[in-house]
Amino acid sequence: MDTLRNHKNPWVLYEMEVPHSRFCDPACGVSPAEKLSPEHLQLLRNAFTCPKAEIQMHKNRSDRRSGRNRGGNKERGIKFEEFREVLRSVIGPDIEDIWVERFFSEVDISCTGQVKWQQLCSYLLLEYTERERASIPRAALLDSQPQIKHCSQNKREPTVRVVAVSHPPPLRYISVSKGGQIAVWNSSLHILKSLGLAGDPTEEVANTRRFRGWTTDAVYMGNVHKVAIATDCRDLHFVNVYTASVFEDVHLFGFRSVPTALCYWHDVQCPEQPSLLLLGDEKGGVHLMWFLNPSKGLFKNLSKKENGPQRIFFPDLGEHRNMVSYRHIPNIHQEPINRVMFDPGTNVIMTSSESDATSVVFINVTLKQEPYVWKFKQGAKCFDYNASLQLMVTGGCDRVVRLWTRFVTTRPVATLLGHLTTVLDVAIYQPVGQIFSYSRDAELRVWDISSHHCLKTVCLQFPCQQPGRIPEHGNFPLLLVSPPLSEPSHLVVGCKDYLALLSLAETRRGGGGLLTDEGREPEPNIGSGPALSCALYNSALRQVVTGHADSSVSLWDIESGRRRLQILNAHGEEELTCMALDSSHRRLITGARNGTIKVWNLLNGLNLHKLEPVTNSEVTGLTCLHDNQLLAVGWSQRIAQYDIAAAKDLYVRADMSWKSSSVHKSDILAVCQCSALGVVATASHDGEVIIWRLETQGPVLHLHGPTQRGVVPPVDSLLFLQHRASIRKLRNRGVLVSSQVGCLCFWSITGQTHIYGQFYAPEQPGERVLSLSSDQPKNTILVSGDTTGWLQIWDICHFALDIQHEPVCERPPLLQCWKAHERALVSVEVLEVADRLFVLTASADGSAGLWTVDGDHVGSFGQEVMWNITEPATYQRKTRKNLTEDKEEGNESDEMGLSKVKSQVPGGQTSQEKCCSEGDASSTEDLPTIPWVRYQSLTGSKRLSSQHLEEKVSFLSV
Repeated sequence: MDTLRNHKNPWVLYEMEVPHSRFCDPACGVSPAEKLSPEHLQLLRNAFTCPKAEIQMHKNRSDRRSGRNRGGNKERGIKFEEFREVLRSVIGPDIEDIWVERFFSEVDISCTGQVKWQQLCSYLLLEYTERERASIPRAALLDSQPQIKHCSQNKREPTVRVVAVSHPPPLRYISVSKGGQIAVWNSSLHILKSLGLAGDPTEEVANTRRFRGWTTDAVYMGNVHKVAIATDCRDLHFVNVYTASVFEDVHLFGFRSVPTALCYWHDVQCPEQPSLLLLGDEKGGVHLMWFLNPSKGLFKNLSKKENGPQRIFFPDLGEHRNMVSYRHIPNIHQEPINRVMFDPGTNVIMTSSESDATSVVFINVTLKQEPYVWKFKQGAKCFDYNASLQLMVTGGCDRVVRLWTRFVTTRPVATLLGHLTTVLDVAIYQPVGQIFSYSRDAELRVWDISSHHCLKTVCLQFPCQQPGRIPEHGNFPLLLVSPPLSEPSHLVVGCKDYLALLSLAETRRGGGGLLTDEGREPEPNIGSGPALSCALYNSALRQVVTGHADSSVSLWDIESGRRRLQILNAHGEEELTCMALDSSHRRLITGARNGTIKVWNLLNGLNLHKLEPVTNSEVTGLTCLHDNQLLAVGWSQRIAQYDIAAAKDLYVRADMSWKSSSVHKSDILAVCQCSALGVVATASHDGEVIIWRLETQGPVLHLHGPTQRGVVPPVDSLLFLQHRASIRKLRNRGVLVSSQVGCLCFWSITGQTHIYGQFYAPEQPGERVLSLSSDQPKNTILVSGDTTGWLQIWDICHFALDIQHEPVCERPPLLQCWKAHERALVSVEVLEVADRLFVLTASADGSAGLWTVDGDHVGSFGQEVMWNITEPATYQRKTRKNLTEDKEEGNESDEMGLSKVKSQVPGGQTSQEKCCSEGDASSTEDLPTIPWVRYQSLTGSKRLSSQHLEEKVSFLSV
């Protein structure tokens, strides 16, 4: 097990993750941090440190000396009533009581009933720091592990250009190698077809015409569905890519110079209108070919005398004057042109070269205006231009990325430094205001246009790279594919004979603010979003908290189903695996797959603490004791304790004083505490349940469940029946419930006999129960949720109160049963609202729902229409008739399934009967055979292990 305790920096996992973002409901009003000015902060400090009589005097005093206290240095706490008076005297008498109450609650996160100046400073500093961080633009999210493919058909030659073909759908990529090999790829970079360019027919040998040159560039001609490829043989090859049978249909040869760069434009709205193909050449000139009637073809169809593409000699282009118009603009540059672009709005041709005197030139097609010429040392290796931003970006051999405005050629707007080798390509990504630059050492950098900061650096690990050697690249290694061609956007990067595909996700400014750029909350998903990994009910705030596999957390009002707060990337890109509440129910603790644990303020979404990871492996369970001592378990096989009661720092160290080393021999999967008995139960993958005494922090009892083919299956869930544990005559009965492959075992943790009852719960054979819950405080019902999405409610008033001596045990009365979700129920919880019992469900299908105990569907969190929990007429009611039909349908399938199981079990017993026929924990009878694997994910993936602001921060930091 990889431990982080020996690392010099145990917090490295937090430093590497993607920063989180929070979105609050605008109905919450203005945040206290936004409403308070630096002057208000000074007056507040005086209020906390001076007698009440001096508050007004300090407010009216013209000379407010920062940092001095007339009332001494003793810090005092003030209660809510005084806090309200202070705020009214400082801000004004018009502030609302609701706003003040919210402010007080956010500061008094531990519910002590009073706040101190240091508490207020800590809260405001955290809020201001978070808002300052959120104001910094973030890089477009790139795949942490891009998809890399080998272009074996390139025959070890680099890829010169990759173009995107979207019509006919779906999206395809076409790569052209230096040696003339063409490959067609699907959107996932799986090769569909390949072919080679045809050579000169005069050099045909054995019916084969081999291409004997180097390609220089390629461009996709969207309205005619062809790819034009330029070569150093002074020709153009036009390849038809409209159908699955890709083929070369026209070969234009005999140019006076080598075409080195291509650009194509056509009117997207009127594709039948004339289109333009531009060719930059090795002598610094530009060729313009206007295709006058592209819908009928590029050239005149002459009779073909030989098989293969139609060959057209360039000096004979006049024979095609009805189809194409040609023009040549010479000597724009003194060096070969390496890039050419066209702006149809201004009729301007843009070209670049590695010339010091003509690095970039903007020239009008009519030549009636003076060209714009940019000059800088070593010229430009590449450039990109965005007309709407009026921005040009250049890169070159001097390793510098420069930003230029459209009409200023004398000096750049910004000079971006950081690349260590030649910048080969640049691309402007307008949706998020960022720039991508790529250098010869396979380093990709993301820059913010407004701040000129480097937001992210990605070193692509191509297999062709060798230490001390710079890999060979084509002339155009970077392709940015964005909507409408692709959603989401993609980057395709070429290095020698390899291609890398990186997906992009747009992230905008304001990640820590109250709203998105569009002024609204992100749209919730119902059943189509990322799988839920956990959910819980906060009775103090009357809110439901859901945790998702994409590391997002949402808070919902139980009364209406409205979302109040959302935290994205709570643990970066790591899956959120478990959650718990602190003693005050004001803080949320979350655990992730990579071993990180965080504490959040549920009132505003602030990250209060980051807890030291014990290992970089999964956290599977969290439980908070009454004194806010947090216990965390997981694949570390140990119990880690954290003191979050007195924690003042952002980082909290782990306390490993529990005697848990080498006690569990397998990964711990579940944890549950019983305050009445002063114990904690943990369960592991090898089926062992261990009872720990809180007083001694050591194990006192080992429980072993039933076996399956000689192997004890993992324990999926644990639940203490707290009511039974608190009554003396019942605490020796079945007080602990565990779930193993669908079999629910009731355990006594005292006395000689520990199993007080067991039965198979799922509606179908071979399933698992992943979540358990019971009503509080009476424990009259037990709710179980299985891997098929079915929910069962059992009457356990009189169940597991006597030792069972019979070989076959009966299930407790089944009160209700219905299919709540399409996929596995990862969390169920019984909760009481408005004197009624409800059931909260969360599923791997991405939805969370609320139900009455009778099976009526209140609604799904995130649905468009809100409900009123006190008015059943607003429920998305599922009628009893439908429930009966569902149940009957389910029972019919169960009978078929159970009869099949009976036929395979000696004596005709069902699987659940056989499960319950075990008299003690040491029985070796077989349980229902299920295809469980070591902690397999239910989702199908592998489980591996502004000035005021500155003033405020400056003031609070002093």
